[in-house]
Amino acid sequence: MPTARTHIAILYTVFAIVSIIANLGAQKLFLLGYDHRFAIPLSVLFGTAVGLLTKFVLDKTWIFRYQHRNLSHGVQNFALYSLMGVATTAVFWAFEFGAEALFRSEEARFVGGAIGLSIGYVTKYWLDKTYVFSKSNPR
Repeated sequence: MPTARTHIAILYTVFAIVSIIANLGAQKLFLLGYDHRFAIPLSVLFGTAVGLLTKFVLDKTWIFRYQHRNLSHGVQNFALYSLMGVATTAVFWAFEFGAEALFRSEEARFVGGAIGLSIGYVTKYWLDKTYVFSKSNPR
């Protein structure tokens, strides 16, 4: 029987994979529907938003089991969650656009994005645990 920490680590890993698929899948869907100027940067923004929302709901509900007092508290909590993701998003984007610049292919960009997201999620867990979903964050 896995310990509680192991269970959380496994769940967090699964949710990170789900969020990576949601992010990169949303990028791909965006690109299928929009093939004009700034298509790639816009697809990355769209995928980032989809991945962020997906990960927030999964983390809040299953990892941290956090409940909001009301809608206002939920919005504030999501804003803090998003703010904690700024640095990790920069890592993700650096890997994704770096792979694009180096290898000039969509596949490389997506692999770079997956690597950057994986690195970012490890850091983001500790930020979220400490600042976003901590017991000291008033409910």
